Amino acid sequence: MTTIAVDAMGGDHAPVEIVHGAYLAAKEFGINVQLIGVKDLLEKELKKYDAFNLPIQIIHADDVIDMGELQPAISVRRKPNSSIVVAMNQVANGLAGGVVAAGSTGAAASAALLYLKRIEGIERPCIAAVVPSRTKPVILADAGANVEATSQQLFQNALMGVALSKGIFKLGNPKVGLLNIGEEPGKGNTLVKETYQLLVNDKTLNFVGNVEGRDVPEGVCDVCVCDGFVGNVFLKTAEGFAKMVTALLREELTRDAVSKIGAYFAKGSFYRLRKRVDYSEYGGAQLLGVKGVCIIAHGSSKHIAIKNAVRVAKEAVEANIITILESMVNSYANKEEKSKR
Repeated sequence: MTTIAVDAMGGDHAPVEIVHGAYLAAKEFGINVQLIGVKDLLEKELKKYDAFNLPIQIIHADDVIDMGELQPAISVRRKPNSSIVVAMNQVANGLAGGVVAAGSTGAAASAALLYLKRIEGIERPCIAAVVPSRTKPVILADAGANVEATSQQLFQNALMGVALSKGIFKLGNPKVGLLNIGEEPGKGNTLVKETYQLLVNDKTLNFVGNVEGRDVPEGVCDVCVCDGFVGNVFLKTAEGFAKMVTALLREELTRDAVSKIGAYFAKGSFYRLRKRVDYSEYGGAQLLGVKGVCIIAHGSSKHIAIKNAVRVAKEAVEANIITILESMVNSYANKEEKSKR
């Protein structure tokens, strides 16, 4: 049975919502869940639920790295008994298959690099987020790990996104698009132009060219490549628009008696629409490039999002995402070595 370690002290609603979500995951997905954090607090929360016969284990961690700490990388080293570090060590020591964290993204990334280590051949890990489109989910890589990147690192983002798409969505040859301000090859800044050349010259990737922000919701690609600055702005803008549209729709459907009657008969459709654009249904983003599954959930995640983040971690572990990625990176490195001879 797959085991997932959950940092129960990270996030805006920890530990209440984290424990609730972990309980639901253990109940619905048939997995072992390790709750990492202050034992007394977690036991108190877990008593709220009928979890006696569920495979949930509490592992004590004395310390917590707060969301607002300005130097999370330093905090990770100074607080070896913090919940995020203990959770990462569970994976590093083979006691869990993956980790879920909703706290400081910087702390989670730093702890993953320090304890799980970087996959050989990957310069910098990226955060791969799954975003909804009209036809299918699209992987956005990078969604915020590296705000300044090189063209080689963006090319590696493509490799990592493809590995995730193959493992999670079982796509044989995912379409890769480069996020840009226009479709033409000559558009964009120097970084994007250089990345375009790397992608178009590699015949192992199914590169479909530049894609604009409006193309991603249409599902023109399976993997959308960008640096972390652009990706994070795109992701949060998309989340904001989704919330705005949902709120406006709710206002209009409750504006008068006739609208309320129509809403009553269409409530099933509106419920499905909300689920399709709700970030909590996608659980969290995966930190790709380290030797272990690491899911970074939204800081404001509540129990449904945490439950789904644990599900995503389970799927990534069982799909052998790390093995697929290592194989792709090794294959590319071997090809590069041959071309230099």
